Amino acid sequence: MNPTWRRPGWLETLAVVSVVLSAYSRYTCPRLYYRLTCYSRLPHRVRVLSLQMKLRVQLQCKNLHEFLKELSPEILDRLYNHPATCLAVYRSELPALAKIYVMRMVFLEQPLPQAAVALWVKKDSQKNHDQCVSVLTGLRLWHIQQLPGGLQGTVLNPVFKDNLRIALLGGGKAWADEGCSLGPDRHARDVESLDRYAMERWEVILHFMVGSPSAAVSQDLAQLLIQAGLMRSEAGEAPCITSAGFQFLLLDTASQLWYFTLQYLKTAQSRGMDLVEILSFLFQLSFSTLGRDYSVEGMSESLLTFLQHLREFGLVFQRKRKSRRYYPTRLAITLAAGVTANTSSSSSSSSAAASSGTGDVGFIVVETNYRLYAYTNSELQIALVALFSEMLYRFPNVVVAQVTRESVQQAIANGITAQQIIHFLRTRAHPVMVKQTPVLPPTVTDQIRLWELERDRLQFTEGVLYNQFLSHGLGVLVWQNAPQRVMVVTPHGHSEVKRFWKRQKSHT
Repeated sequence: MNPTWRRPGWLETLAVVSVVLSAYSRYTCPRLYYRLTCYSRLPHRVRVLSLQMKLRVQLQCKNLHEFLKELSPEILDRLYNHPATCLAVYRSELPALAKIYVMRMVFLEQPLPQAAVALWVKKDSQKNHDQCVSVLTGLRLWHIQQLPGGLQGTVLNPVFKDNLRIALLGGGKAWADEGCSLGPDRHARDVESLDRYAMERWEVILHFMVGSPSAAVSQDLAQLLIQAGLMRSEAGEAPCITSAGFQFLLLDTASQLWYFTLQYLKTAQSRGMDLVEILSFLFQLSFSTLGRDYSVEGMSESLLTFLQHLREFGLVFQRKRKSRRYYPTRLAITLAAGVTANTSSSSSSSSAAASSGTGDVGFIVVETNYRLYAYTNSELQIALVALFSEMLYRFPNVVVAQVTRESVQQAIANGITAQQIIHFLRTRAHPVMVKQTPVLPPTVTDQIRLWELERDRLQFTEGVLYNQFLSHGLGVLVWQNAPQRVMVVTPHGHSEVKRFWKRQKSHT
């Protein structure tokens, strides 16, 4: 073995790094683990040290635009065959400038030269123009077409254009069969009862996630929660909540619904469902009238199964499984309009939930001494408050808690971020606090962020360490120490560096 590997200081340095990592993971990051693997089979000139770490999972939720961009062109073209889908995409996901572009081209039969389209905006708005072109192209709403003379032209997707015309001007067949053909409903539901039913059904799911013994869901729904990473299941044990599940609970209702719907759509094809069919039905529901019943006549078996799942989620009301009519709830109608780019920091989705009356909002008072008062009887909301605070007293209509360093850092250890805690408190602030500016005391919000920073003093990047190696010019370098000839490359570049070293060795 080359003596440089055993030179004084190297093993001692490795031992110190191991001790520091061990101490840090034990006392500040209980969920952090590492594994150091030395590839001893490599020749003495190269030693590879692999550092693998498990980082805190952040709940990420795509908006409708990001979800549609990942679909294949064939699925998108089929999706645009439905007027409701075209109108929903135009209404919810296009920037204001892109909507103007679409309206200018929806009644044009000939392609427009790209130079003419570029003249629609001023030079100082070129960045907005480029963003709109990127969105329209990513959604396959714009097609590039060759013009006479070799010029490049732009034309609106003909399928999208025709069906958007139908949605705007009327025509075509009805999107959904109203229940009037079935006669009056003897068990008709009003808007208030539908709102109450929707929240009861949705809270059953949330209660199941927090382990309430009185909450029970179907096997399909429990499996979906596990596949979404919100819960995990050990052999012979009941499902329990994960770090991502803790973050999910702190989201507002609109964001929870959209995230949950996305996870369902990702597994739809594996369930034997037609993704285009169920997406089109979801968009049709968003244009339904609240309080009006609709018929299930003409639905396929796959769509009827999907309807039963929506019934369990609280998106539709159906008195019996075999009932021939259903009522869309407010959750379904606001679903497509309530999607956001970031579920953890968006305020628009929370306002949608509040305006719809589907969220338990306006019940929390926070004082500058970190005392928290929750005026609610909801067991679920009390359990959510207890995720990041210490419970002091509980009375029939109010719960008193204290936001402490230990309670906040315990929540952060479970995967909840300071921003999510602040967002939860702000979106559920009592009307008296909403009148203040800012809504929450700055001393409390700043301290919560500082408590989080106490645990985030180190930033980890997964990589591979090369010692006594000269070349590092492949664009995969993470860190280097030139005097000691040490560098860290990304895992993606590890195999390329190994191949390079072997080629160099074969020539020596």
